[in-house]
Amino acid sequence: MKRTISHYILTMTAAGILATGCGKKLDQVNPNAQTSETFWQTGNDAVQGINAAYAPLLLDGTYMRFTPILLDVRGDDIRSNSPWTAISGVGKFALGTGNADGYGWAFDEYYEGIFRCNQVLDNVPAISMAEDQKNRVLGQAYFLRGLYFFHLVNMFGNVALPTTTPQSKADFYGKQMTAQEGWDQVISDFKAAADLLPVSYKDVNGADANQVGRATKGAAMGYLGKAYLFNKKYPEAAEQFRKVIDLGVYSLMPDYKDNFTESKENNAESIFEVQFSTTVGGTDLGWQGIPTSTWAKTSARAITYGAPNFGWTDVQPTMFVFNEFMQEKTVDDQTDPRLGATIFYNKPGEMIYGQPFAQVYANSSYLNDIFCRKYENGDGNKPNEYDWKSGINERLMRYADILLMYAECLNEQSQTALAAPYIQQVRTRAKLPDITATLAVMTQTQMRDQLAHERLLEFCLEGHRFDDIRRWGWLQDESKLALLKSRDPEFNNYKAGKELYPIPQGEIDNNPGFKQNASY
Repeated sequence: MKRTISHYILTMTAAGILATGCGKKLDQVNPNAQTSETFWQTGNDAVQGINAAYAPLLLDGTYMRFTPILLDVRGDDIRSNSPWTAISGVGKFALGTGNADGYGWAFDEYYEGIFRCNQVLDNVPAISMAEDQKNRVLGQAYFLRGLYFFHLVNMFGNVALPTTTPQSKADFYGKQMTAQEGWDQVISDFKAAADLLPVSYKDVNGADANQVGRATKGAAMGYLGKAYLFNKKYPEAAEQFRKVIDLGVYSLMPDYKDNFTESKENNAESIFEVQFSTTVGGTDLGWQGIPTSTWAKTSARAITYGAPNFGWTDVQPTMFVFNEFMQEKTVDDQTDPRLGATIFYNKPGEMIYGQPFAQVYANSSYLNDIFCRKYENGDGNKPNEYDWKSGINERLMRYADILLMYAECLNEQSQTALAAPYIQQVRTRAKLPDITATLAVMTQTQMRDQLAHERLLEFCLEGHRFDDIRRWGWLQDESKLALLKSRDPEFNNYKAGKELYPIPQGEIDNNPGFKQNASY
């Protein structure tokens, strides 16, 4: 049984009201529940409080289901023919403000997480407890708040940035800030987290000793670097990625597939992952609202992305990315092993949930189609995903990403030759030929294209591709946008401004002065 943070996530009702958006509140108060005045008394309360701040990561709008959808489906590596427009409309850039299913749930649940982090940051400093553990609790709160803000600013742009617990009804109506102010807050939070967090929890004393899944110094520095990268602050980003590398605690797993299975979670490559489990909590599926002790700590990603007969097939890879995997053979003249770990397809000996692929889809159009394999329980240990309960952790950041982001920063600083070995590390794990010498003499532009290819194959179905496309400026480059349209016809619907999701209309209505994103 996994002993991770998921075992310790509790429903915290310490505050008399629970914010699920920056302009919303729940007025009903349980008279038997603790309040913020009575709860925050001991070090144990502080740990319970930070545990509760992790809980929104497991909700339907976040990593249980919709955040992976919102991050994945708009890339040229992913398509959706889902009958539910909350999913298919993501890739087609066709979401509107009239129905906030999916993206609105994510918006609300990020703020739920921020609210809980703010409770910790407001109340824990005054608690008498071991100083080192207090620092770890506060560091986790800064990290998680930075992560929730990261998603809000990246996906929605100009949002409210509450950094304290609301004390009155008026406090719930947060001012709409600029995206740059949002990024500044994200960077500030990750900086604070990096200063307070330990490299690991193996040698600490306290209730959090030896617990995996909690935010670490490496995770904070990795996300700080990513925030800098998204703002094109390449020297600052490179400094953080170099620090993560120099910690000496991360390495690439020998088998790429180990990063997406339940048996190899929290491994040497993991920088930060969301902890799911089939053995923790209750049996009820957790959707939206205030969690209860009956909610399971499981993911619905597997059924949502699952192949026909085994899941809903709401998300599929594109043929473009499949063909990209076929462009280069391994050193032993085989197909890139990342393809088989990422995609189910009709190849000799292919098995899907313990059955021959060719037999399952015989005489069907599915026989020549391709389906998601990454994060699926498809190796035969489950008959299908229709129980809606997967225990596979969602890996938010891997060491491979640190290496390739560091290489990108070096290239953008005209240090292309220095970037080459870091790219080759990732290629070598995939058994691809050593082209370090070729990479080292590329022009900066050639290296950008090479990195785009390498990141596409390494991170397909991991929520990075559209963010990469955005920050590289491809949506504003006519030739690049035409290329995207040829790879994925869903890009024919793209219009300037649609790179952001709409702010849920309820937030606009409830929060005076809030303006909707352009093009909605």
